Amino acid sequence: MKKNLCVIFGGESPEHDISQKSVTSVLRNLNKDKYNIYTLGITRDGRWLLYTGDWEKIEPGDWEKDAENLKTAFISPDSSHHGMIVCGKSPELIHIDVIFPVLHGEYGEDGTVQGLFELSHIPYVGMGVLSSANGMDKTYSKLIFAAEGIPQADWIVISKGDDMDRRIEEIETRLGYPCFVKPARLGSSVGIGKAHNRAELTAALKNAEKYDRRILVEEHIDGHEVECAVLGNFDAKAATVGEIKPTVEYYDFDAKYNDNSTVLVIPAELPEATTEKIREYSVRAFRAIDGQGLARVDFFVKRSDGEIILNEINTLPGFTSISMYPKLWDAVGLGYEALLDRLIELAEERVK
Repeated sequence: MKKNLCVIFGGESPEHDISQKSVTSVLRNLNKDKYNIYTLGITRDGRWLLYTGDWEKIEPGDWEKDAENLKTAFISPDSSHHGMIVCGKSPELIHIDVIFPVLHGEYGEDGTVQGLFELSHIPYVGMGVLSSANGMDKTYSKLIFAAEGIPQADWIVISKGDDMDRRIEEIETRLGYPCFVKPARLGSSVGIGKAHNRAELTAALKNAEKYDRRILVEEHIDGHEVECAVLGNFDAKAATVGEIKPTVEYYDFDAKYNDNSTVLVIPAELPEATTEKIREYSVRAFRAIDGQGLARVDFFVKRSDGEIILNEINTLPGFTSISMYPKLWDAVGLGYEALLDRLIELAEERVK
């Protein structure tokens, strides 16, 4: 029998548009013979809508205008329901076997919506509440990885209300220029800036403040940007390693999603020992935050001496047609459709 699969997309995060890109790729690659697929979209203002129209309208955002194919719906927190309630004159309860949240950023990747899934007792793809929260917040994940003994770039955390002049002096003394400025709890390079001087640092901090009350400032690492994909629960395994070669100064939002000139090299052109160490670090980082399901772990490999530096972990990485996570698994023989099947299996395994 087919499983009832609820695929959730959109969300209130600044990464809403990326979710729409990712979910379109996911929907195209899901095996329609295995799943009855329900698409549950979340608008930027937080409305939950069951969408029954053409999936090709999702990526450009036109699904929200398709009124005849929209109904208010939500995952019920009542575990006896084990499903989705569709509102209307006669509310309908649809049993859901597995939830696949294709959500990025705030309210989708940070443990909040995972808490709802836990209450519902419905298996779901991806990490749990605490691992999602720690993975999303770069300031906390850095503390966890430091305790695990994985090398990282030096960093400073800036909080709302800090004496900014004093903190800027601290950044200049300890980290120097250039340095990177990141909102603590966003992905897809949203709100990230690279500062070469005080004026650029001040501007980057003000920009990051728009997205989060806590900001991470990191030292610049002159290195190859590489990524590794992890898959599994308690038996997590790492795929091969890929290198990103952007044609811009750093791998920003446009380079990730809009600039086709960025080159992905899979497998990365690294010594075998370096590749294996990155794979080892990836699994260690995954386990350190109690990972389940999937993650993409990002690193720098220093050009000067080949030292491996952990950058960050992504608990719900992009699934667009050009995203590194599915490409890394495809390179080792696990195609997109089979990868999605495996993620759904892992969701169910966690509750057995």
